[in-house]
Amino acid sequence: MSMEKTRYELGLATMRKMFGPDVDSALKGLEDSSPDLARCLVEFPFADVYSRPGLDMNTREMLTIAALTVLGYPQAELKDHIRGALHIGCTRDQVLEIILQMAVYAGFPAALEAVKTATVVFSEIDTNTAKKES
Repeated sequence: MSMEKTRYELGLATMRKMFGPDVDSALKGLEDSSPDLARCLVEFPFADVYSRPGLDMNTREMLTIAALTVLGYPQAELKDHIRGALHIGCTRDQVLEIILQMAVYAGFPAALEAVKTATVVFSEIDTNTAKKES
């Protein structure tokens, strides 16, 4: 097995742990249009950085939510990482507290957009849970 394949598999395993098995179908579209970008997305952050021993997965996701909130524009990525954080054990209250903390540094417009995004994620999860229970 080549080193590149190993990095890709490690990154994909990390992504599946964070985002669930649906990550495979989400990556498919990117792989079809830009296979090199898809490979870089899997390998660099998720194999090389997220798998490092210095921070646990919850802390890494909380930091990612903070960074994406501060940036303000990557709402689709923020949505994915809020969903991922909840999937690995962060709470809704923690997500909202992170966003509130970032209002101090990023300003209210960025925090308000992040809360809107979090609200959409929470609603989607509630809807999916209700469908599964019925």
